Amino acid sequence: MATQKETVECILNKLRDRSRFSVRAMFGEYALYATGKVVGLVCDDLLYVKILPASAELERLCEKGEPYPGAKAHYVVEEGQLSTIETLPGILGAIPVKKKKAKRKRTDLNR
Repeated sequence: MATQKETVECILNKLRDRSRFSVRAMFGEYALYATGKVVGLVCDDLLYVKILPASAELERLCEKGEPYPGAKAHYVVEEGQLSTIETLPGILGAIPVKKKKAKRKRTDLNR
């Protein structure tokens, strides 16, 4: 079941800061970005937040689930929790960016 645009708009409204949070449609579902980095997914009308040390506060508040078959587990933030978890924007904003690996120089193998 694809996520409805209304659900995505509701999540963005609850996060309050449209300049900080954005979404991008992907295969009928959405990726949630905080300042340009993916911090979660919106699948089947639910918000899935990456399980990382920065999101550990959600451990006691949320169930865990897979946003799609074969995916890593995420915290599942249900619609009712969007209003009750006051620190959600801060949690999502604190999720770190993966550092890009430095490109290795090619060595000339023909020597």
